[in-house]
Amino acid sequence: MRQAFRIVPGFPETERPVAVRLFWRAFSGKLGTVMGPEEKALRFLDRVIDPGFALGALSPDGRLLGLAGFKTDQGALVAGGLEDMIAVYGTLGGTCRGLLLDVLERETEPHCLLMDGIFVAEEARGQGVGSALLEAVCAQARERGLARVRLDVINTNPRARALYERAGFKAVSEEKTGVLEVLFGFSSATRMERTV
Repeated sequence: MRQAFRIVPGFPETERPVAVRLFWRAFSGKLGTVMGPEEKALRFLDRVIDPGFALGALSPDGRLLGLAGFKTDQGALVAGGLEDMIAVYGTLGGTCRGLLLDVLERETEPHCLLMDGIFVAEEARGQGVGSALLEAVCAQARERGLARVRLDVINTNPRARALYERAGFKAVSEEKTGVLEVLFGFSSATRMERTV
């Protein structure tokens, strides 16, 4: 069966609002308490989302169906800094949010591509978009001469974990959120890796 989508580097600028909304739908359960209200979160994401650190799945007519972000020493799909937070949330709100989100920040490692989120539009689920994006991320790692891909999956997202396991990712460690579970809505994150 022929795929009804194609994988491309990043996403067209015309699809930026779609990328922002898809990201927020996928991660608002995890980030909503800290990044809300939604209107400000969307404004922040629109300001910082960088297609240079993503692979997109586009429909034949150019609609964004899904996105897989990654992080390198040069940047990330959603990077932004304190100045971006302050520009959207004000000095106090931006500073507090920046400090809290810093807890979730993951550092890059030598010889490893850090996957920084994957999300698929609801209407495109079950069509192989997520699997194709994962394979494209692994191909991206190989093209960069890296040995493995790393990602983290939270305990409240068993569907994503199952997708990663089907794609050959193995759990290597687990980190508990402790008292921050109240803010982020999950109690642990499992680090998974795949050799490419």
